[in-house]
Amino acid sequence: MSNNTARFSLTEDWTVVVFGFLIIVLALVGIKIPSPVFAWENSAELAEKVLNTTNLINVGKLFLWVYVIAILATKALGKEVNATIKGFPIVFILTILALVLAGNSFLKNWNLEAVIFSLSIGLVISNFSNVPDWLKESLSTELFVKIGLVLLGTSIIFGDILKAGSLGLIQALLVVVSVWYFAFWIAKKLGIDEEMAIMISSAVSICGVSAAIATAGAIKGDSKKLSYVISIVLITAIPMIIFMPIIAKALGLSEAVTGAWLGGTIDTTGAVIASGSLIGEEALKISTIVKFSQNVLLGLAAFGISIYWTYTNNQSEVAKESKPTLGIIWERFPKFVIGFVAASLLFSFFISGDVISEVKGGLKSLQGLWFALAFTSIGLETKFADLFSSEGKKPLYAFLIAQGFNVLITLVIACFLFN
Repeated sequence: MSNNTARFSLTEDWTVVVFGFLIIVLALVGIKIPSPVFAWENSAELAEKVLNTTNLINVGKLFLWVYVIAILATKALGKEVNATIKGFPIVFILTILALVLAGNSFLKNWNLEAVIFSLSIGLVISNFSNVPDWLKESLSTELFVKIGLVLLGTSIIFGDILKAGSLGLIQALLVVVSVWYFAFWIAKKLGIDEEMAIMISSAVSICGVSAAIATAGAIKGDSKKLSYVISIVLITAIPMIIFMPIIAKALGLSEAVTGAWLGGTIDTTGAVIASGSLIGEEALKISTIVKFSQNVLLGLAAFGISIYWTYTNNQSEVAKESKPTLGIIWERFPKFVIGFVAASLLFSFFISGDVISEVKGGLKSLQGLWFALAFTSIGLETKFADLFSSEGKKPLYAFLIAQGFNVLITLVIACFLFN
């Protein structure tokens, strides 16, 4: 029996491609993915919008979606499913609590995303109580993250760069390339290991949380390092949202230049929109378009990083002793990146805009849920000391220096292109 299971099991990367595309296909053929409401402003809205019967039923339907997929994916990997059957509902409930907290309008204004709440909830539980072994066995962080990444591909639409025009695309390319290499260089100068350096560089230069998650998946990065980077990204974004519009006004920058500056420096799309809206319509439009252009580059960056990492680091001892061949590179290449890029190409060039409009809400809901489930899992298996003390302050310094360079170089480029 066990031999048969092993014979038909899939690798983790191919498993997430299969189940990621299963979700996409089901959505495209008309099976509606529930999208519960988590946004609320006060206790009355919490009761009326989030805790009402209809919304709770949608949460239940969403649970069934991810529960069945988690069980089937565990089975496809050739693993025992009992731990998943028992433990996954606990992880889901904790994650829903995080989504409800993140849905509060006050916390949203401070750009506190769901992943930081799911991570925090998991950390509190793991550090102040004993997580039972059966629950630990159900935590499939890599599986959850990578399924979310395949679904993320559906929102990376190459057509968005056409909306930006040549100026938006030129700025995105210049910023991503220059800031990525500067961040990587400064991280290495500070003695930070290459794995952490690559995650920091992608987070600063491309699109914050999503870029860090995609890069960690591409290089099979340590989840604790990923949590550290994401914590820095989210904390740093808060003062940038507040002070960059004030600085832009003090410098007398036009709305177009301000929008391009905000879109190229603030690391999350939601934060860009929040900050751009403080300036005006034109600033909001240009900042969003520039950020879209950088987001589109995420797929290309993840693909390139995967090839680099596979060729230089992700090799067996035998491969290290010989010249790497295309076969060896393919064997070690993280296959989930293929699913990510394929989903992006599918939604960019083969699916109509009307269909995308119908399915994007549900897919976005599931994508965010898989990421949040992953960070709840990371929190449950991590101690505070592991999250921060192991890396010290050097990654924080590297991130802040790189972000400072990002702010300055993007301002120069924005003034040159949009003034």
